Order: sequence, then structure tokens, then C-alpha cells
Amino acid sequence: AVRAVDGVSFAVEPGEIFGLLGPNGAGKTTIISVLATLMSPDSGQVCVCGHDVVREPEAVRSRIGVVPQEIALYEELNARENLRFWGRLHGLGGEHLRKRVDDLLEIAELADHLRRPVKTFSGGMKRRLNIMAGLVHGPEVLFLDEPTVGIDAQARSRILEMIREMNGENLTVLYTTHYLEEAEQLCDRIGVIDRGKLVAIGDKEELIRQIGDVDQVRFQLPAEFESDLRAAAENWPGIESLAMHRGKMEILAADGAALLPELDAFLGRRGSKLEHLEIIRPNLESLYLKVTGRALRE
Repeated sequence: AVRAVDGVSFAVEPGEIFGLLGPNGAGKTTIISVLATLMSPDSGQVCVCGHDVVREPEAVRSRIGVVPQEIALYEELNARENLRFWGRLHGLGGEHLRKRVDDLLEIAELADHLRRPVKTFSGGMKRRLNIMAGLVHGPEVLFLDEPTVGIDAQARSRILEMIREMNGENLTVLYTTHYLEEAEQLCDRIGVIDRGKLVAIGDKEELIRQIGDVDQVRFQLPAEFESDLRAAAENWPGIESLAMHRGKMEILAADGAALLPELDAFLGRRGSKLEHLEIIRPNLESLYLKVTGRALRE
């Protein structure tokens, strides 16, 4: 049997946007399913809003909203009818439900599309309405499982903006994604997950410190200058390593920009110029590659 989630442990603070970052099949959806009481854990303890998901599932369900990867809407109904349906399932009704639905339709920018059945909506519109369906009963915690899969960049940007707006009202969000840029833009802290294990956790700066906060400096270097550069670089501060790859020198250093005057002077004395220069700052992609041994998109 495959162990989908293995020894994962983390806590999310009230009002936080916490991201679970990992490729498809890493275990993200399984974690959401356990937290949402849709699956029982084989071992360990899982609490949401102070309630045990196994012993107190109803208390957990009343406090959470779940937005699955798959669109959970009725295509023949319009946006308002969909939200009213989900609201009534949660025991809402009357004026409170009517106002709540109207407010959510405004947030989702769907108030001008009320007569159209959902089957006529674009992918981005369906995704926005799908999120609103998870919010209709006013949960304390919202679980969002890959909510931007299959939509264009503009629609994705609007959804991220919408999530930030809702989080501003003290909504706690657990957000799963395999998009690095989403995790970086949106999440206060990120848990990096791979093959069912939580391999790193922290805010962006903390995660980057875990891989060593060094820059990669790459530039064109004539082969005959390599030994001279290695000798000269012994006196330069903050250098961790030098390596030659296909005519390019790669230097790992604490501050790549600080090396530029030294490099320019070194090459100038030899009648050459600093060419094809790249300075690459550490990022979540390099973190993921280091802690898992594979790129996020593999």
C-alpha cells in the first residue's frame, strides 16, 4: 500500500494564509480530505479550530469551507441559485441568506451575470463561483485545493486577489498549489510537501535560508583565464565555490552584485569584458530542488 501522507505535522495560525506547495501526487489533496473530515487518519491527531476531526467531525464541518479541485456546481442553475442551494444545505435561509449571496456575488464580480446558467460561464467565472460556494455559510477556515487549475493567467490573478481580500476579513486559508509563483505571492507561510512528507516549512525568507542564502553569478569566461580567476577569487569575500560549465563560470557567493567590480577589473586587465552576466537569487524553485532532489514540474 502507498502511504499518501507520512508523519506530516504543522499548525496554522488564525487569519493566516498557509500554503501547501508540491507537485501532483505529493499528498496535498489527502491532507485537505483529512482536515475536512472526508477521510480518517490512520494514526496521529488532527484538530481544526480546536476540534478533533475524528471525535468531533460535526463541530469541524460547521467551521470550515471546502473548495475542491473539481468544480462543485450545478451547471443548469445560475450563480445565485447555486449559492442559495449550498446555503440552504448549511441551514441558512431568509434575509440573511439573500444578503450573504448578494455580497458574495459582488465579491466574485458575477452580479452582472445572474440570468445565465453556469454552463455558459468561462473557466475563471466558474472557479470564482466555486470559491463562493465554500464561503456561503461564513466559515472560520477555508480549504482551497488547487483552485486555479486550468484557467488563464488573468483569471488566476483575479482569484488570488479575491482570496487576499477575503483573508483581510480574518478568514484563515489553507491553500494547496503546485504553482511556485502563487505560493510566493499569496501565502504567509509555506509547507513544502513531497511524496507525502513535509520537507520544509516557513515563510519565504525562512525557506530560502534553509538552502543557504547565496547568489549564483554566471558569466562568459575564456578558458585560459580560469586558473587566474580561481587564484584571484581566493581574496574575494563571501565566495563559496567556483565551477566552469560550457565556457561559463558559475560562482556561488553571499552577495553576487558585490563581485561585479572585481570581475570587471579582473577581465579588464586581460583585455576582456564582462559578458553574458546573470545573477540568480535563491528562490523557492531552488529550495524545492534541494530538499526533494527533483524539480517541481517533474
